[in-house]
Amino acid sequence: MDLTNNFSQHNERLMLKHGGNLEQEAKKLGVHINSLIDASASLVPFALPTPLQNCLTQQINGTALKIYPDRSYLTLREAISKFHKIHSSMVLPGNGASEIITWAARDAANHGMSFLPSPGFFDYKRALRCWNGKFITCPLPLKWNSTFPQVFPLKPHGQVAWITNPHNPTGQCWERDSLEALLNSQNLVICDEAFLPLVPGGEKESLIPLVANHPNLIVIRSLTKLFSIAGLRLGYAISSPMRLQQWQEWRDPWPVNGLAVMLGIRLMSEEHLLEKQIEKVQNWVKEEGRWLQTNLQKLPSITAHPSAANFQLIESNVSLKSFREALAHKKILLRDCSSFEELGENWLRVSLQGRSNNRRIIKAMQQVLRYTSG
Repeated sequence: MDLTNNFSQHNERLMLKHGGNLEQEAKKLGVHINSLIDASASLVPFALPTPLQNCLTQQINGTALKIYPDRSYLTLREAISKFHKIHSSMVLPGNGASEIITWAARDAANHGMSFLPSPGFFDYKRALRCWNGKFITCPLPLKWNSTFPQVFPLKPHGQVAWITNPHNPTGQCWERDSLEALLNSQNLVICDEAFLPLVPGGEKESLIPLVANHPNLIVIRSLTKLFSIAGLRLGYAISSPMRLQQWQEWRDPWPVNGLAVMLGIRLMSEEHLLEKQIEKVQNWVKEEGRWLQTNLQKLPSITAHPSAANFQLIESNVSLKSFREALAHKKILLRDCSSFEELGENWLRVSLQGRSNNRRIIKAMQQVLRYTSG
């Protein structure tokens, strides 16, 4: 048995389920990683604010790499809880939102059948399978208008509802009231709000204010998206203290590294810095989202769907596989949607960039479409 080949094939399949595979794509194309425009991963295009860069430098030269972090992450939990105006016992930091999703899935597996809107984020299924959790999928309507927030359109058929707000990959932002209603019918509601701080006005739809009165609610947040720190891995769960204490006992010690802890404390403690970043990012989403949507709609044989988030879905009547590959050879990476149920090769997800790179994306798309139509 060729274990190396089997591992490579498995890795290729995983690449199709996520964006941001820069290293593999650069090797495949024979180019330097910095020459690529990565519109497959939904990160902000801004550098880490200078005070936070200085914080990392200080911590590297200090004790963050030399000593174990506090296993309770108390200072980080207090900083997060103060920002959200909740008790620190309702917060559990994690090694990115992905780790939090894994423990939420273990909980979900003990509460009955999970209900997953489709198309949806692949990691929910991955995590549920870790614990032999049962799940069913229900298709979302693939036509929607541009008015956000929207009423959540599905009635869950199960005991555990997994909600993504805004939804990935469609970019729809759900209305809080329509999600709150699920708390009365479900044993457990898991709401992934990783992208919500990026959505203009999105915080009004957050379920975090409901957690204190609903022990069957879990809200998942990520700092990766807002500050573009995917390499540091930092997310957190907000839920009942009893639930989070159980998760703490389940998981390995020190899942969040010292650098991520210290950076998280700094950025969550300095409210003015955090709010300034949120305002900057939301203005970018509003302006660049409108610009990209307008220009995508001008492309022949392409339908651009409206989005409240920093990514947009495009659709065609024919496969977009060769279109995506041609763009990759122009050093532009888009998110392959063939791994999403209900979508397939006729769909691609485009993540917002700065204006200069957004122009390059549109220009490259125009060139490829002219060549293929000619």
